[in-house]
Amino acid sequence: MEKITEKFYGYGVVPVVVLEEAKDAVPLAEALIEGGLPCAEVTFRTEAAEESIRLMSREYPDMVVGAGTVLTVEQAERAVAAGAEFIVSPGFIPELVDDCLEKNIPVFPGCITPTEAAQAFMRGINVVKFFPAEQAGGTAMIKALAAPYTKMKFMPTGGINTKNLKEYLSCDQVVCCGGSWMVKGDLIKKGKFDKIRQLTKEAVELAASVRKK
Repeated sequence: MEKITEKFYGYGVVPVVVLEEAKDAVPLAEALIEGGLPCAEVTFRTEAAEESIRLMSREYPDMVVGAGTVLTVEQAERAVAAGAEFIVSPGFIPELVDDCLEKNIPVFPGCITPTEAAQAFMRGINVVKFFPAEQAGGTAMIKALAAPYTKMKFMPTGGINTKNLKEYLSCDQVVCCGGSWMVKGDLIKKGKFDKIRQLTKEAVELAASVRKK
C-alpha cells in the first residue's frame, strides 16, 4: 500500500480510463508511459476492463495498473487475477474493503463523509478516494474531513482538470488526483494516441510545477 501511494504522490495524477475495446489497451498504455504517467486506473464499467488490465500488465509489467469503479468482491478477484495491483471503489463497501485487506490487496475506498472516513480509519486505511470531488465540496471538504482524521490522505477524482489540478495538488491532504481529461473516450475510440501522449505530458508538467516547489 505504501509503495503504491508513494508512486501516486510522485505522479501527481492517475489516469482514470474507460476502455470500450481491449484492443486499445496496449497503445493507450504506451501513450501514457511515453507521456510520463506509467499508471492507470481502468474502470470496471465495461466488458473490456478485465482483458484490458490483463493486456496492459502483460505488455508493460513495470506499469502500475489497477481497477476502478469496483463494486463487488467478485469484480476485485477478477481484476487482481488479470493483473490489477490496486482496487478503487467509488464508495465505502465494507465487504469489498475487508476482503481486500484480508488478502493484502491495496484498496482505496471512496469516502466523502465523516462516517465513511471513520470506517476507513477503524480499519487502518489512511489513504482513501474522494469522489465525486468537485460535487462533494472540493478541497474545502477534504480539509474539513482531514481535521479530525489528521493522518488521512485523499485521492480526489471527479471534475478535476487542468483548471483546478493545481488547487488540489497544493492541498497537503491530497496524495494525487484521478483524472480522465487526458484519456477521454472519444480520443481513445478515434485512436488519437499522439494527442493522449501530449495531454499526458502536459498533465505531468502541470503536476510537477506544484510538487517541486
